[in-house]
Amino acid sequence: MQAQIGDKIKYAANQYEALQDAVALIIATECSEFRTPNFERMDKEIKHKIIFDGRNLFDVYKMRELGYHYESIGRAESNKTK
Repeated sequence: MQAQIGDKIKYAANQYEALQDAVALIIATECSEFRTPNFERMDKEIKHKIIFDGRNLFDVYKMRELGYHYESIGRAESNKTK
């Protein structure tokens, strides 16, 4: 894919490297490696704990307990608080 797109986007060796200096995470893939991340490691890489989840991978309330601003796109409960 890099040969087709070139240097118009930043490439990373893994999911955690991709978070370095990122302001937020947008999940738009069904790849299994993103289903069970190491949240402690994520916290060290990402600037702000913000996730926009287009695949609805995580529990809304658990993510808020972990201190994330979590938007579960398309899920009716995503903007409600417990």
